[in-house]
Amino acid sequence: MFLVTGATGNVGAELVRALAESGERVGAVSRSGRSEGLPSGVEAVSGDLNRPETVRAALDGVRGLFLMPGYGGQRQILADARAAGVRRVVLLSGRSAGTGDRDNAVAGYLLDAEDAVRDSGLAWTFVRPTSFMTNALRLADQIREGDTVRVPFPDARTTDIDPYDIAQVALRALLSDEFAGRVLEVTGPEALLPADRVRILGAALGRDLRAVGLEHEEARAEMEAGMPKPYVDAFFSFFVDGTLDESVVLPTVEQVTGRAPRTFARWARDHTDAFR
Repeated sequence: MFLVTGATGNVGAELVRALAESGERVGAVSRSGRSEGLPSGVEAVSGDLNRPETVRAALDGVRGLFLMPGYGGQRQILADARAAGVRRVVLLSGRSAGTGDRDNAVAGYLLDAEDAVRDSGLAWTFVRPTSFMTNALRLADQIREGDTVRVPFPDARTTDIDPYDIAQVALRALLSDEFAGRVLEVTGPEALLPADRVRILGAALGRDLRAVGLEHEEARAEMEAGMPKPYVDAFFSFFVDGTLDESVVLPTVEQVTGRAPRTFARWARDHTDAFR
C-alpha cells in the first residue's frame, strides 16, 4: 500500500487518482477521513499530521509515503514509518528551499521538513515545484464580478505548474528506486506574467479580461488580511526583492514522466466552471 497525506489537496488528490489508476492500493489521509470523491478501492484515513498518534496505525503495511511539509508531527511520523517498515518517502517541498534561507518563513519550513526526512533513515525524494497553476483560483471572485482583475506582483514571471504534473512526478518517485536521494525541481512549460494568465483565462471563458497590477502597498494589505505577516514577507522577498527566480523552465517533468508538462491554457480550459 501507498499512503498519501494531504489527500484532499491539489497535489494529494491527483496523486491518489494516479496511484489508483496504476492499480496500487492507496490510503488517503485527511483530517476529515471522508471517502466522498475518492476513487473506487481507495481507503479513506482520518489523520492529523500535527498529531502523529492519529497516523501511526495507518502506516502498517505501507511501502511508500507521500508527505506534506510544515506539520509539527513530522519527525515522529517518519520515525513511526521507519518502525512500521515503510521503504521510502516522497516529500512535497518547494523551489524556495533551494535558496537555503532559513530566515524566510516559507523556505524555512520547507528546509526543516527536508532535514527531518533526510534524518529519518528512509529512502527519500524531494519534489520541489514552482508556484501552482491552481493559485489562479484566487482570482475567481473577481472574474465572476467583472472583466478587470487586480493582481499582485505584476512583473513577476513564473513557470507555474499544474498539480497534475507534480503528482505524476511523485508517482514515479514512489514506484521506483531510480529517484532515491534526489531533489526533483519541477516547473511548468512556460514563463508567464500574471497578465498573461488573466488573458488566457479570458480566452478559455470567452471573455476579454484585463489585468491591473496592484501597488506593493495594496498587495501587502490584501495578503496580510488572509495570511500571517511572515509569510507575506516571504512572498515579497521572492517576487519583489528577487530572492527566488521561478522564471526558468526546467525539463524535469518530461525527463521523469516521458511527456511535457501541461500548459496553463489547458488548465484554464479544464477549470472554467470554477470561474463562472
